[in-house]
Amino acid sequence: MTPTATPRIDADRLWKSLMDLAQIGATPKGGVRRIALTDEDRQGRDQVARWCREAGLDVRVDEVGNLFARRPGLDPSARAVATGSHIDTQPSGGKFDGNFGVLAGLEVMRTLNDLGLQTRAPLEVVVWTNEEGTRFTPVMMGSGAFAGVFTPDFIRAQKDIAGASVGDELARIGYRGAHPCGAVPGGMFAAYFEAHIEQGPVLEAQSLPIGIVTGALGQQWYDVTVTGMDAHAGPTPMALRHDALLAAARMVEAVNRIALSEAPHGRGTVGYLQVLPNSRNVIPGQVQFSVDFRNLSQDGLDRMDAALRAALAQIAGATQVQVDVVQVVKYEPCLFDAHCVASVRHAAERLQLPHMDVVSGAGHDAVYVNGVAPTGMIFVPCKDGISHNEIEDALPEHIAAGANVLLLAMLERAQ
Repeated sequence: MTPTATPRIDADRLWKSLMDLAQIGATPKGGVRRIALTDEDRQGRDQVARWCREAGLDVRVDEVGNLFARRPGLDPSARAVATGSHIDTQPSGGKFDGNFGVLAGLEVMRTLNDLGLQTRAPLEVVVWTNEEGTRFTPVMMGSGAFAGVFTPDFIRAQKDIAGASVGDELARIGYRGAHPCGAVPGGMFAAYFEAHIEQGPVLEAQSLPIGIVTGALGQQWYDVTVTGMDAHAGPTPMALRHDALLAAARMVEAVNRIALSEAPHGRGTVGYLQVLPNSRNVIPGQVQFSVDFRNLSQDGLDRMDAALRAALAQIAGATQVQVDVVQVVKYEPCLFDAHCVASVRHAAERLQLPHMDVVSGAGHDAVYVNGVAPTGMIFVPCKDGISHNEIEDALPEHIAAGANVLLLAMLERAQ
């Protein structure tokens, strides 16, 4: 390679690695079922660790099962530039969610080996434990522990519905490591990048291969209980009813209206609703439902919170029911590091790849890492915006484009 040439990853090798990893836990419809800390997860981890060692990387595992693979740099005192994601999936997951970020990182290392390039700073690729939260909660537990949000003891004590603990299952699959969680040789990462499929429709709709992620929406979740009075559907006049479902229906519409008032970054979703007693000739006496609010600013989330509580109280009064609101989740909005975002932008420009700034509506390991290290993300399109689904798909040329952006962004920070 000449000094002025722009390095490129091996697109065919990256795609083959993705397809090979997808065989571990493969489902009949072309997806992947590789739930955290199962035998399939162990096999996937073993495969990635084997590939890393074959690439000459030093592999270590921390006390919550996070796997790190390190390529030494020329400066022993320099802090590492890292990348990574996860390889655990949903029960009916796809080939690309998380897996793309891990294997794009590995491909960066392989490419540098091919080209004989050495960086000043060490480089690392990370496989975070249990990002999905399908079997064990909380979600993103490996990166959360790394960032100090959860203690290792708390993580290892979490149990699945069968009573198996994270600690025991890590030991069973051989990934309860000894390295202290959150400790990085030479000090915390100088920068962290995560490449990921968008899991939404924006990039595809704009026919753009690269999204430069500037931040991630904060999230506040609520459990709402509406209590009226069960009554016979025939003898009870309309004006004398205490219909919990009628009230809840108006409340669901209010959630949607509140989110629309916070465009473009407001989101409001009612994804769970349970009606009691759920009988066709009984006026519902109780309804329980969830609210998921998201916004790019805490001020926006605070406005949504206040509007929700006011709307629910007003509706409850008008429909003669009681309402109870409990906030159950709070994730602060995340703005990624300006220098890391700039490195992603420089890479896309150098590669002459059309791009746009985007905001992540979903949670990612990068959001937790951003609390302890400068962080940036790279999005590539996925077909029809579909993810967490066996039919999740992405184009090889978009996968290659994202990995090439990752390569150049990491090189910019590691030189």
